Amino acid sequence: PRLPLSIDTTQAAVAEAALAAGASLINDTAAGLDDPGILALAASRGTDVVLMHRQGTPATMQLQPQYHDVVAEVQAFLQARVSAALAAGVAAERIILDPGIGFGKPLTHNLALLTQLPRLVALGYPVLVGVSRKRLLTQLNAQAGGTPEQLDAASAALATLAMTAGAQIIRVHNVALHVQARAIAWAWMQPRGDR
Repeated sequence: PRLPLSIDTTQAAVAEAALAAGASLINDTAAGLDDPGILALAASRGTDVVLMHRQGTPATMQLQPQYHDVVAEVQAFLQARVSAALAAGVAAERIILDPGIGFGKPLTHNLALLTQLPRLVALGYPVLVGVSRKRLLTQLNAQAGGTPEQLDAASAALATLAMTAGAQIIRVHNVALHVQARAIAWAWMQPRGDR
């Protein structure tokens, strides 16, 4: 089967070239703020678009990010970006939300977003979570290992928790391991009756 391809960009021109080459999803880490034309492009092409939260720019986002209530602020930001996408003509069923784990957030903020993920799911759009091989995994478990591949088991564990909290899309590196983890998470979440 034809697999969907995603383009990770904040620029409409790059997204347009990628869509012309066969991409079917725009992953915008700026949620349309860097280049508002990306939302109009998603609307005109009828493509899915991921709206991600980040604080600051890639160059500044890890320099002492500050929040009063990270979950409420990310929730409000994503709702505002949904409104902007809808105003640009993006169909509601084409919108995906990403809380931006690790993008301008220290460990405590990342954990707050993950443990309160149902608040973001309640916005009514599919939620994408990307925790694979991220620094927070070594912050949570120093024994996880030092190489990216050594973080795969921890990645799968945290991704599984995110799935049980309502995340519908998981961004991963080790696909096979996460497919196994997903199967267990999905089985766990099914109604079990009297079993």
